[in-house]
Amino acid sequence: MAEHHATITWNGSATPDDFTKGKYARDHLWQFDSGFVIPASPSPSVVPPPYSNPAYVDPEEAFVASVSSCHMLTFLHLASKRGFAIARYRDAAFGVLTKGDNGVPWISKITLAPDVTWSGARQPTAAELAELHHEAHVQCFISSSIKSEVVVVPAAPA
Repeated sequence: MAEHHATITWNGSATPDDFTKGKYARDHLWQFDSGFVIPASPSPSVVPPPYSNPAYVDPEEAFVASVSSCHMLTFLHLASKRGFAIARYRDAAFGVLTKGDNGVPWISKITLAPDVTWSGARQPTAAELAELHHEAHVQCFISSSIKSEVVVVPAAPA
């Protein structure tokens, strides 16, 4: 099928003594196939500043964004194939970090809250909308790759 690559780079500047005490910045870079680079850092809820940078993307929010983006792209594809036109799609997705049975935190649940603005004369019924979201969830590559629960709670039609 396909391969997808990312290069993650961290360059430490702490002294060996500070590093072994956990006193080092965790800012790092994500570089993708396209050459696009994103500054990343742990979540401040996991590692407090100054050792994290709240202005940067953290892995947990990137994971939630990845699930949301995949669902959206699959939903747009399915809607277009069924003759529904979409003017706007916005998702205020969020993930919940909980402690697992083994004591290790994990993102146990991701809630997608898509708000779709339709255009054109053909509008989906509530049942068709539910089916589109269900099918998007089933066909999403990312959702099919994870053990986290993914819940889709679409906004009520305007």
